[in-house]
Amino acid sequence: QVHLEFSDKQTHPASNVSLAIEAAANSFCAVRAVDQSVLLLKPETELSMEMVYSLHPLQDYQGYVFHGFNLEEDSQEPCVSSDHIFHKGLYYTPVMSGLGPDVYQFFKDMGIKFFTNSKVRQPVVCASETVRRQPHVLNAGHVASAHHVKSSAEGGREERDRRLVLETIREFFPEAWIWDIVPINSTGKASISYTILDTITKWKASAFCVEELAGFGMSVPATLTALQPFFVDLTLPYAIIRGDFLLRATVFNYLDECIKINVSLSDSLDYQAKLISPEENGCVCAKKRKTYVWNIFPKEIGNVVFRITAETKDNEACGDKAHRNISIDYRDTQIRTLLVEPEGIRREKTQNSLICTEDDVVIQDIALEVPTNVLEGSARASFSVVGDIMGTAMQNLHQLLQMPFGCGEQKKVLFAPNIYVLDYLNKTGQLSGEVKSKAAGYLVSGYQKQLSFKHPDGSYSIFGTRDKEGNTWLTAFVYRSFAQAGRFIYIDDHVQSQTLMWLARKQKLDGCFQSVGTLFNNAMKGGVDDELSLSAYTTIAMLEAGHSSSYPVIRNAFFCLETASEKNISDVYTQALMAYAFCLAGKAEKCESFLEELQKSANEVDGSQHWEQEERSPSDKPPSFLGHAPSAEVEITSYVLLALLYKPNRNKEDLTKASGIVQWIIRQQNPYGGFSSTQDTVIALQALAAYGEATYNSASQNKVKITSKKPFEKVFIVNNENRLLLQQTPLPELPGKYSLTMNGSGCVFMQTTLRYNIHLPEGSFGFLLSVQTSNASCPRDRPAKFDIVLTSSYTGRRRSSNMLIIDVKMLSGFVPVKSSLDKLIDSHTVMQAENKKNHVLFYLQNISQKKRKEITFSVEQDFVVTHPKPAPVQIYDYYETEEYAVAQYTSPCK
Repeated sequence: QVHLEFSDKQTHPASNVSLAIEAAANSFCAVRAVDQSVLLLKPETELSMEMVYSLHPLQDYQGYVFHGFNLEEDSQEPCVSSDHIFHKGLYYTPVMSGLGPDVYQFFKDMGIKFFTNSKVRQPVVCASETVRRQPHVLNAGHVASAHHVKSSAEGGREERDRRLVLETIREFFPEAWIWDIVPINSTGKASISYTILDTITKWKASAFCVEELAGFGMSVPATLTALQPFFVDLTLPYAIIRGDFLLRATVFNYLDECIKINVSLSDSLDYQAKLISPEENGCVCAKKRKTYVWNIFPKEIGNVVFRITAETKDNEACGDKAHRNISIDYRDTQIRTLLVEPEGIRREKTQNSLICTEDDVVIQDIALEVPTNVLEGSARASFSVVGDIMGTAMQNLHQLLQMPFGCGEQKKVLFAPNIYVLDYLNKTGQLSGEVKSKAAGYLVSGYQKQLSFKHPDGSYSIFGTRDKEGNTWLTAFVYRSFAQAGRFIYIDDHVQSQTLMWLARKQKLDGCFQSVGTLFNNAMKGGVDDELSLSAYTTIAMLEAGHSSSYPVIRNAFFCLETASEKNISDVYTQALMAYAFCLAGKAEKCESFLEELQKSANEVDGSQHWEQEERSPSDKPPSFLGHAPSAEVEITSYVLLALLYKPNRNKEDLTKASGIVQWIIRQQNPYGGFSSTQDTVIALQALAAYGEATYNSASQNKVKITSKKPFEKVFIVNNENRLLLQQTPLPELPGKYSLTMNGSGCVFMQTTLRYNIHLPEGSFGFLLSVQTSNASCPRDRPAKFDIVLTSSYTGRRRSSNMLIIDVKMLSGFVPVKSSLDKLIDSHTVMQAENKKNHVLFYLQNISQKKRKEITFSVEQDFVVTHPKPAPVQIYDYYETEEYAVAQYTSPCK
């Protein structure tokens, strides 16, 4: 039993409150308190006792067989002799009772072991014949109990002109308040003090506890109301597209009498404001509210801060009401931030370089150019330096990609890079306790999220149990990642064993692995033989998980790979995988052979090397959606780099070749240290970490200076003490030309980032997309509502696309209707639908050539924007982002 109780039921924001927890002694409790409005959005996802019990459905257990061993103990009671018994002049023959099972049999049939000094077995006749009974199966139910909760808080006062003024300033409004692990002492109690956040709301707290003997327990929700007698509340969306909108502020009076109030919106250089509701002064009677409306026109793009203050007037009469007979004035200020976004589509471009010096001077020119269709005021640029090749990624482990992370394959980019960073820092002697704790926290979170995509048989798939079966490729990746993460966090060995057994069962007699489940990345199909690249990938995963080449599954896998290597393998992706597999296993001859073959197809540009999946003329290559090389090319090049670095008897010449490959890879990095999509990000960061370890030099001291004619000058010092620190400065001149000077010794990674918005580009590459609106309802007295109809088709060079994303940006002031999104998932029209901030993201397995896909969902207005700007819709291949299409839509309600 778990019991939660706040110290009071209702209190003021920013006051302290204690939460008492009662549970089994020495248990650990997970405690959470969130804004009640969050729970109203998705009540079906709430953890409940019924949900927990349903995770372990009742089963029929029989006997005492456990892990193949029969644990039944022989009876300690002697059997009854079968000899005749003479009693009161008559002879009796002992026989077995036919009355059914005894107490012992009942418990045995349920698989329950028990200890007792009572006689629970029927007497057994000493004879060769025994009566064998059919097992009886009983199901057991469970009962849980729960309790309610209390809470409280207090406010601060100051004296002004002989009157008390109760002033509150509120600016912190997260949806989650408490998210904590609480140990319970030996008395079964704990009490924790928390400070209530600034939101006027009802907080709901709940907890579940675990203890080795007591098991699992859960509380019922406990509520705490944060309320003050007088306050103002702003209504704002997360973001709007640049344009004027209506800002609404509502004043609430929970006092017992009418009051005269004044409401003011602070002036700002970031916006123009015009009050269009009644005068700033007004009356609000007891238990009533009053709304004020301003027309706002933002002047700047980015975060705009609104500061609004409501206060009571000193003892002024309110209309024909008598003067107030209270000695307190109230003043409440609320500060909110609104993201103002430019129209069109955002673009990011980077210029990256890794410059290494040995007591000399390097000078480079940087030219920043913006396209002619850039939207006014949207261009921003910055320059950053870091003294370590992994520095940018280390600073952004939680946001390596500005792409969706809603499926099992995409979650890995939040997990695996942490392992490579921890390994790299540990092996180079740079791992601090703070970094280790932070990265381990990401690993624990990623581990839990990845487990949600696990099937009961131990396999994993892109969308978890919504897929019919597990996916060989993803299962191999997860198995490898969990094995590597086991050096830093707890990983369940039973889960890993189950996964390994599943993979072993997918190995065929020839040693190759069977491709099971949908493969969402066509690059893995490897040309002629789909299973060869998959087999190489799975073999690599098992080697990296720590198994030796003599492990039976790996030994058989190399029989598959070696047999295939005798034939002509023309696909460069498969060649790169095969090269890394043989190099990693220490098979020097095959390793060298594949590296020599790969060298024939290498592309050399300005001293760098990379590989492409197939030869295409420049005119056939569309511009990448995200401004980088295709994901497959980054992935192939990274595998070649790994093969070189793990090559048996690696020499200095190999490292020289590797440095040219690294130069190309880092040019593809995005501003956050990631690449185009998930798989190339994971493999590229693994390769860069391996290269960084192989070439690490702790003796570095550099001075970096960037200048322009404006004038502008910024100097950075990069040395061994701050080599992991990402140093950054904004660049004021756009377009503009800058000069970069570096002198000293050691290597520095430098990145220039340009961000801007453009109007929707003309044309499309690989997809066709149209957006229509229908079923519009535009009443004046109620929120508008209409449907959005998305029609798309694939026109690329393959038979079907990879997994794809449709990103629908919401019109300012509109939100999707949740039930319409759920309907799309339930009908399998889409694999997943997410509402992220002001975007709706749809995940589709693929679209086949010349087949149309139609998606319809509803949106409704929850915030009034006077003249909403058109909103863009984008469709793109997740793994080959150069295939995309864009469109836009407007509101049918004018």
